[in-house]
Amino acid sequence: MNRTIVVLSAGKGTRMKSPRAKVLHPIMGRPMLAHLFDSLGALGASKVFAVVGHQKEKVADIAEGCGAECVVQEPQLGTGHALMCCREALQALGETEVLLVSGDVPLLPVDEVESFWKRFHKGGAAMGMVTVELESPAGYGRIIRDGEGRLARVVEEKDAGPEQKRIREVNSGIYFFRPAAVLPLLDSLGTDNAQGEYYLPDLFAALYDQGAPAATFPASDPGKWLGINTQADLASANETLRAEIVSRLMAGGVTILGPGTVWVEPTVSIDPGCVLHPFTRICGETRLGAGTEIRSFSTLRDSVVGPGTLIKENCVLEGTRTGASCIIGPFCHTREGTVLEERVHLGNFVETKKARLGPGVKANHLTYLGDAEVGEGSNIGAGTITCNYDGVRKHPTVLGRNVFVGSDTQFVAPVKVGDGAYIGAGTTVTKEVPPESLAISRAPQKNLEGWAARKKRKK
Repeated sequence: MNRTIVVLSAGKGTRMKSPRAKVLHPIMGRPMLAHLFDSLGALGASKVFAVVGHQKEKVADIAEGCGAECVVQEPQLGTGHALMCCREALQALGETEVLLVSGDVPLLPVDEVESFWKRFHKGGAAMGMVTVELESPAGYGRIIRDGEGRLARVVEEKDAGPEQKRIREVNSGIYFFRPAAVLPLLDSLGTDNAQGEYYLPDLFAALYDQGAPAATFPASDPGKWLGINTQADLASANETLRAEIVSRLMAGGVTILGPGTVWVEPTVSIDPGCVLHPFTRICGETRLGAGTEIRSFSTLRDSVVGPGTLIKENCVLEGTRTGASCIIGPFCHTREGTVLEERVHLGNFVETKKARLGPGVKANHLTYLGDAEVGEGSNIGAGTITCNYDGVRKHPTVLGRNVFVGSDTQFVAPVKVGDGAYIGAGTTVTKEVPPESLAISRAPQKNLEGWAARKKRKK
């Protein structure tokens, strides 16, 4: 059977109380909608539709980037209206089975979805619903069953009476249906309810009245089936996924000290034997080689770290690549385009940007290297700066191999320094330095003997 998926992602999410559309809120560094599409990809659907409305351009960017075709719902008049907007597209597909899911369930357990879908396919019902049992069901549509246990209808929270509100079985908002049997029933939906919207769950009452009650599939873990509706739900989902990732890494041989404090996003790859200290954040497309150690309060984003490298406390690495056995920090900031080859040492308060440092280079104190290339074995003294920006354009600084740079040196780019050259402390380099040369630009020192004593006498 052909499979089709419809993702409802048009709503604003008023209970989030945020100017950002609900499905755009991040879970572990990525929009919740992107997480959902990742899960749905395992179901083998031949067609995926995303219903968009509020902030539709931003939502569509994510949906289309994941291979979905977008359908605009304007205005947003409820879940039933969202399906109405998809009617023509679904009818054009011919015979298919549809999974309809809200865009705010980023932790959807796809294995259980697959199991339910197979049961739905074999059962032959026109429509099916995933239900969950909650200790505190407030806010969810209640499942009303008849005397034989069949699904008779769904009553929304705002329309439910006191007895109905005590029902703990609720609607997850995730459905299976056969378009040929269900789409004609959309014309029966009305807006005579507390919210003045077209309720998609009203279709279940219509089917029951026809003598064709829908199938129900009780979920095993309600927390992964229910949507994110509030900022508290968002925080809970972040913590659930964070804890799962940390647990999986530890099971795979990564040492995590203080696992309750470590943040590792799902796009990160960490080899066995790495050590993560408390309060580290590893984000984006970061890759950590075997034996890497990341100490507390350091953040890595979209960086590749070679095996055996030590990142000390309070470092920030962004868009950086390191070779093996580097030592970085504490208090280093390596920015986009930084490449550190093996055995590079960067120390206290060193910043790099679009800099390539060769094997064994050392810059241990208070240095900025931007748009720079530093050859193997060179040593950069404290307080060194590459003056790479002239107010209009950036310019390169190129240092050869085994260059010794004294403290408090400024390289006014563009400038080159040859292999084996020495730069005297306090020098401002404005022109090329030949190999094996000493460059020095300090003013001659002048001592005024007795000056301090004369000053004191005047006072």
